[in-house]
Amino acid sequence: MQVMQDIVSAHKKGAPVGIYSVCSAHPLVIEASLRHGEATDSMVLIEATSNQVNQDGGYTGMRPADFVARVHAIADQVGFKRADILFGGDHLGPNCWQHLAADEAMAKSDVMIDQYVRAGFRKIHLDCSMSCADDPVPLTDAIVASRAVRLCAVAEAAWKDVGGEPPVYIIGTEVPVPGGATEDLETLAVTSPEAAEATILEHQRAFEAAGLGAVWPRVIGLVVQPGVEFDHHKVVDYVPEAATSLSRFIERYPTMVFEAHSTDYQTPSALKALVRDHFAILKVGPGLTYALREAILALDTIERELLGDNGASHVRRTVQQAMQDNPVHWRKYYAESGLQQRLDLEYSYSDRIRYYWAQPQVEEAVSRLIANLKASPPPLTMLSQYMPEEYWAVREGRIRNSAEDLIIHRIEAVLKMYSGAAQVGETIES
Repeated sequence: MQVMQDIVSAHKKGAPVGIYSVCSAHPLVIEASLRHGEATDSMVLIEATSNQVNQDGGYTGMRPADFVARVHAIADQVGFKRADILFGGDHLGPNCWQHLAADEAMAKSDVMIDQYVRAGFRKIHLDCSMSCADDPVPLTDAIVASRAVRLCAVAEAAWKDVGGEPPVYIIGTEVPVPGGATEDLETLAVTSPEAAEATILEHQRAFEAAGLGAVWPRVIGLVVQPGVEFDHHKVVDYVPEAATSLSRFIERYPTMVFEAHSTDYQTPSALKALVRDHFAILKVGPGLTYALREAILALDTIERELLGDNGASHVRRTVQQAMQDNPVHWRKYYAESGLQQRLDLEYSYSDRIRYYWAQPQVEEAVSRLIANLKASPPPLTMLSQYMPEEYWAVREGRIRNSAEDLIIHRIEAVLKMYSGAAQVGETIES
């Protein structure tokens, strides 16, 4: 994936550029991302995570080839060039199979990596940082590196079989929990330069020992903890001074930058500072579906006021019921009962409501909401009350007063912070 290597090269030459990665499978988030890519004249990096998409279907029901087909279909619908879409795989490793013995979990990981590369994914996060059922806790860097190299070998074999651009890789043992922290946070310890260097050297030795030394220059990113995270109701913001030593450390590696996970809900100035400080790959996922939820639930309120209870789609009630009927995606994360549970379910930054938008009854309710508001567009006065940013966009003629445009505008407001921080659309010189 030469464009990723070009971004790293430009960053190393002193240009404060980077790229943001959209980690979501929701069709409206994907559409918003592609529309924003068109507006900023930039390529769009879209990533699937191992729990969303894998050979068993993940929680979306999609295999890697299905995910690519979905994104391409949306691109064709909005007129975005398929060639300008970059596909990445996030947390690819035994994450979904930690309950199994390591041998079995890694065998499944082999299959997943192979399918991802064959489907066209070319940015591969080799994440073997988690312990399996028969593993020590925590894993040593040596074990993590050996498993990452195993998966890299599978990816390389798949690429050589199907052709196309060679993959680039992300490594790292200090990997934040996918989807945000489950514990109550106040502050975070920033990865030390010594720990980062140990991870790099251990992986480099493992690559060379496995005969993959020629692949090492395509390892373009290291996942570390820059001191950013979110839990259910708080955000730990980036403090540049706390990461100064770590930031300077990566300058010694000409082909590698940091990849920052859990950047959701950071301020625009914090995102810009992260890119400046060599965290040039910014991952965002729950922050986008959180914006989606804000827009849909605002429209649900508008619809009920316009049409009354009998005519409304009741999206809020439907998704709440879906979560109660099948609590598997939130039960071990949120409060056990009472007001706190209700607040967690509906408003948590970790946004575990995102697992339920694809439920058939929820999809039907959202479709009905969109159809109802197409037949009865909300008056501007109601938009001003419940969706003030979208109100001004409609007033200025930048978007239509349609449910789809209102939702996409809310998601794009988040994307603008990321594209501004990464300076997408800037000229990248190799």
